[in-house]
Amino acid sequence: MSMTQKLREVIKAMSVRGFDRVLEKVTLVSADPGKVTCELKVEEEHTNKIGTLHGGFIATLVDNISTMALLCTERGAPGVSVDMNITYVSPAKIGEDIMITAHILKQGKSLAFTSVDLTNKATGKLVAQGRHTKHLGN
Repeated sequence: MSMTQKLREVIKAMSVRGFDRVLEKVTLVSADPGKVTCELKVEEEHTNKIGTLHGGFIATLVDNISTMALLCTERGAPGVSVDMNITYVSPAKIGEDIMITAHILKQGKSLAFTSVDLTNKATGKLVAQGRHTKHLGN
């Protein structure tokens, strides 16, 4: 089974209950060691009151997609969040397709550092960029 297929099973299990159901419309495009790419069509349920992709939803994407990238490493540990920051660069509107790409910047004994870019699929314009630090245990 390929890494992409394995990660699809993880995503399916995550979206069954709880808050992570908000990720139901996220489609896994590819999974490679330390890198995951997903896609999302912005729909009304993902937006704020002015009709653009909600900042809290973007934070959820950064959190979850970076964790998926950690699952695609030899260690395969999801870890727990220590720090996360997001820079919001441009709006994404209803109907636009967004690409979410997470990279592992560094994975040490106890900490992992990730970067996540959200870009407009049609224009390549950066929507947001997140950095996520996770504690992996001992």
